[in-house]
Amino acid sequence: MKTSLVREKKIKTNGIWLNVAEKGDERGPLVLLLHGFPETWFSWRHQIDFLSSHGYHVVAPDLRGYGDSEFLPSHESYTVSHLVADVIGLLDHYGTAQAFVAGHDWGSVIGWSLCLFRPDRVKGFISLSVPYSPRDPNLKPSEFSKTFGDGLYITQFQKPGRAEAAFAKHDCKTVMKKFLLTTRTDFMVAPPGTEIIDDLEIPSKIPEWITEEEIQVYADKFQRSGFTGPLNYYRAMDLNWEILAPWEGSKILVPTKFIAGDKDIGANETMGYVKGEMFKSHVPNVEVVVIEDGHHFIQQEKAKQVSEEILSFFNKLCTTTE
Repeated sequence: MKTSLVREKKIKTNGIWLNVAEKGDERGPLVLLLHGFPETWFSWRHQIDFLSSHGYHVVAPDLRGYGDSEFLPSHESYTVSHLVADVIGLLDHYGTAQAFVAGHDWGSVIGWSLCLFRPDRVKGFISLSVPYSPRDPNLKPSEFSKTFGDGLYITQFQKPGRAEAAFAKHDCKTVMKKFLLTTRTDFMVAPPGTEIIDDLEIPSKIPEWITEEEIQVYADKFQRSGFTGPLNYYRAMDLNWEILAPWEGSKILVPTKFIAGDKDIGANETMGYVKGEMFKSHVPNVEVVVIEDGHHFIQQEKAKQVSEEILSFFNKLCTTTE
C-alpha cells in the first residue's frame, strides 16, 4: 500500500530534529499520531489517509531515535519528560493550543504522560494497546520486570547492547517480521538462556493485513537507524519512575478512549484490568473498546475498525474550532 500525498519534513522541536509525515487540510483540527516499538510513522498509514479524508490535519512523527528523526545515544535522553516536550514542541510549531492525540504502544505511554503533564494541550486522547498504569511507589519498573525472570523482553532490552547483539544475528527484515507478525498473547517471556528475538516465530504465511513491501519499508528504516534509539526507551523506564513521582495518585481527566485487541500481548491481564473498576477510577472519562481477534499492531491489522473508532471519538469531541 502506498500512502499517497503524504508530506514528509523535518521539524526542530525541543532541541532535536524530528521527521514528520503529514496529510490533510492545515485548517482542519490537528491530530497527532504517536507510534510504538519497533515502528515509524508508517504504522499509522491507514489512519493518516482515513482521518485526513474526513477533514483532519494529521501529523505522525518518527519519534526521537526512530526512522529519519534525530538519534541521541544516551538513554537519559529518552525519558517521558523529553518525549512529552517533543510533542509540545510539535504543537507549538503548528500553532495549535489543543490537539487530538492517539498513541500506540510507547506512543500510548507518551500520550498518557502528556495528559498528566499538560492536559491543557489535549482535546482528546486515544490509547491503543497500553492502558494507563499509575506509578507504584514501592516498585521500580526494573524490579517488577525481574519478577518474570531474565527471559522477559523488557529485561533483555534494558541491558545496553544485549538486544542489539541478538537482533544483529538476523537480517533486519526477519527482525521486523518476528515483531510485527507475532500472535503471542503472553508477556513475551523467552525460555531460560534464550533471547526473545530468537523465541519469536514467523508465520508460514504473511497475513493479509500487511505486505512484504510494507515490511520492507520498516526494514529499510531500521537498517539505517539501528535499534539503540528505540531500545533506549526501555532503558529509561526507571528514570521515568523517578520523574513521575509528583503525579503519584493523579487521575487522567482528559476525554479518553482505550482500544485493544483481545489477543494482544498480555491480553488476559490487560482485559481484566481495563474492564474493571480500577482502570476507570484512574481514568474517569474513558471509553473502552475491545476488538475481537485483534493482536498487538492493531491499527494495521484492524485498520478500518480502528480508524472508524478514532474518527467517531474525535468527531464527538470536535465541538469547537481552533
